[in-house]
Amino acid sequence: MSAKILQLNFKFNVPRADYEGAVSPLANDFAEVPGLLWKIWLMNEAGSEAGGIYLFDDESTLTAYLEGPLASAVKTHPALSDLSAKQFDVMDKLTAITRGPVEAERMA
Repeated sequence: MSAKILQLNFKFNVPRADYEGAVSPLANDFAEVPGLLWKIWLMNEAGSEAGGIYLFDDESTLTAYLEGPLASAVKTHPALSDLSAKQFDVMDKLTAITRGPVEAERMA
């Protein structure tokens, strides 16, 4: 099995504080997603863009997330638009050279 990265970006149309207030309670829900090893929360306030970088165990757990309730909430939220979801394989050897936390997380 190969780890999978999900890169999710979207625009938001509320002040940053409102956005953070809305998503902060969801952090624990994300922490419980089966197969999700970690998530990095992204913010580009100047561009009104946010998102995340996710590491999943494999393609099946990533797909299950995208078809589940948390992803659905993002897709349908009225304050969010221009959703982009891209999936990537992890290049393990090169990532290890540059100290990416991918392999260490999968071994834990």
